[in-house]
Amino acid sequence: MRKLLPILSCLVVLISCDVYHVSDDPTLQLSFSHDTLYLDTIFTEQGSATYTLMVYNTNSRALVIDRIWQDDGDFFRINVDGEQDLDRLQSIQINGKDSMFVFVRVKIDSTRQDAPLFITDQLHFHLQNGKTQSIQLEAHAQEVVRIGHKGCGRTNMATYHFTATKPYLLFDTLVVNGDIIMDAGTTIYMHNGACIYGLGDMTCNGRLDAPILIRGDRLDQLFDSVPYLYASGSWNGIYLQAERDNNYELHYVDILSGNVGLYCMGINNNNMPTLRMDGCRIHNHAMYGLVLLNTNAQVSNSEISNCASYCVYCSGGTHDFIHSTIASYFGYTNIRIQSTAKEDAAAVFIDNLQKNEPQTITSFYNSIITGFLPNQLVVATPFDRYYPGSFIGNYLQTDTLIMPHASNNAYRNASDTSSVFINTYYKYKEYHYYDFHLDSISPAIGIGDSLIAEPYPNDREGNSRSYVSPDAGCYQL
Repeated sequence: MRKLLPILSCLVVLISCDVYHVSDDPTLQLSFSHDTLYLDTIFTEQGSATYTLMVYNTNSRALVIDRIWQDDGDFFRINVDGEQDLDRLQSIQINGKDSMFVFVRVKIDSTRQDAPLFITDQLHFHLQNGKTQSIQLEAHAQEVVRIGHKGCGRTNMATYHFTATKPYLLFDTLVVNGDIIMDAGTTIYMHNGACIYGLGDMTCNGRLDAPILIRGDRLDQLFDSVPYLYASGSWNGIYLQAERDNNYELHYVDILSGNVGLYCMGINNNNMPTLRMDGCRIHNHAMYGLVLLNTNAQVSNSEISNCASYCVYCSGGTHDFIHSTIASYFGYTNIRIQSTAKEDAAAVFIDNLQKNEPQTITSFYNSIITGFLPNQLVVATPFDRYYPGSFIGNYLQTDTLIMPHASNNAYRNASDTSSVFINTYYKYKEYHYYDFHLDSISPAIGIGDSLIAEPYPNDREGNSRSYVSPDAGCYQL
């Protein structure tokens, strides 16, 4: 054994030294983290985030890169070990079993076209052993209408009409003193901290085939398989304040991943605004989803889901939720992507305790209220038995409602083993995001009231809804 120890030590030294010896074997080559590096969609004149391309030498001996170059070089910016001038890079040695970082950004000036422009280039590596290897670089560049600029604080408008011609990029607080109109197919990207503050009417004319999208402006990845869209709080919210009986019409609007989805507040108790919301999705917010303060509302065929606090908060006014899905599974995952934790708050909070505000009459019909906390529906009212709101044909995760207008509801039991939805847990490694369509054995199937469903023959996605035994929620199985 004593004789073997010096021999083993020599072998270790020889092997460790071998990784520094340059090989001229023409069969050896490098490996890359990507064959094609796609840099997502970027906004013109703004530039992308920095992406990383890993260059690996998996061989036992060192390889030397004689030259690195691009075919074009107009749009993609390359940084290799701190050097941005590729002409100055010569004889770069990557030892055996070692690697190298290459950082890539892209920036493009105005494309002078409304549709996204596809841009591409190739990054080439020529090795000393004579082999040349290439990586494809790709990105889409999108022209946008910019509102405000970073650090300006607030932009004031008399009225504003959003169209679908180009996406919008909002940098700050947009205050609209008059009416806001959004055409079908409108896309609004919200920068960090940006919000829309409306004082007049709002009309959002989205359609099933051309929804309106309002989301954060980060289009790249938070982690390798996690887009920034999955992280809440990337922008502020949409706030509507009314001194009179304003009208808010929202059809097929997706409001995603801010602090607050939609906050409606009337400040005249005798002349409250009215919200009509159909086919909408308010999802993944760091505070609230839908807040109704002194506002009358009718919400149908809509999904309001995954908020750190209340998904729905109602105080003052008459509110009807028909065939809607309220699901509270915020942060129910094993990957830390949220800036805040889920509060110990119900999915729906109905506040009928304010003495100086109008009475709160909130009703749910053929809807779903559930989540991973034990109680997802709270009705705060002085006398339960006299609360005028109705609950009919719903699937509810709450104590059985002791109210005169609660009937034909299915209640979640602690012993229930069947899943309501397809997926309530974000499995990022399996690329399974939350999916609040009904599971094939969901207890919400066929429990809805047929008379209530008649004015809503199709679900949020246009699927025909059963007249005899409609499913609860906004999605028909």
